[in-house]
Amino acid sequence: MIEMQDVWKTYADGTHALKGISVRIDRNDFVYIVGPSGAGKSTFMKLIYREEVPTKGQISVNGFNVGRLKQRKIPYVRRNIGVVFQDFRLLPNMTAYENIAFAMEAIEAPRKLIKRRVNEVLELVGLKSKANSLPAQLSGGEQQRISIARAIVNNPSVIVADEPTGNLDPETSWGIMNLLEEINFRGTTIIMATHNKDIVNTIRKRVIAIESGSIVRDQIRGDYGYDL
Repeated sequence: MIEMQDVWKTYADGTHALKGISVRIDRNDFVYIVGPSGAGKSTFMKLIYREEVPTKGQISVNGFNVGRLKQRKIPYVRRNIGVVFQDFRLLPNMTAYENIAFAMEAIEAPRKLIKRRVNEVLELVGLKSKANSLPAQLSGGEQQRISIARAIVNNPSVIVADEPTGNLDPETSWGIMNLLEEINFRGTTIIMATHNKDIVNTIRKRVIAIESGSIVRDQIRGDYGYDL
């Protein structure tokens, strides 16, 4: 599914964000990426969906060497990777329905399929009644649910979630986690960067800990392990 082999990422200012990362994430895994601020978690995530490319090493996602992809092939790889951000990144002038549909329009899906699939994911995230609401009319938790619906609408094999509960209150955060668990149960691999040790220690999944750009722990059903 996802494999990194001796991956390094050095930015133009000389910062070594990742140093010799080697890891494999299999289909249907649920993995937390944890570690102190500045450890390299976000860079790790961005390499998976090709927002960044490695300085050295190889990254394979669904059989594609994403570090060496030609520009024209990047959209095809990204169709199988849904991304969820801490700050939602919904288009402010589009309704919830339109935000989700936009992800399918981008790959030129048929209109009938778009209508059926958008309604399906709105049902899954529990917001069918909010289909015609603009982002500003939704709570933070509702916006994140729409963001997740947008991420899964094209049936990706992988969801990359970068601090998806970071801007939410505790009660709302648990609701988002329950939703991500349900998506994982349906067969989607979840890779989630987080600082929330309560979530990691309660909903026990595989934990990959990164510190100073290196993996220092990779543990099945581990705990957070950092006292921040």
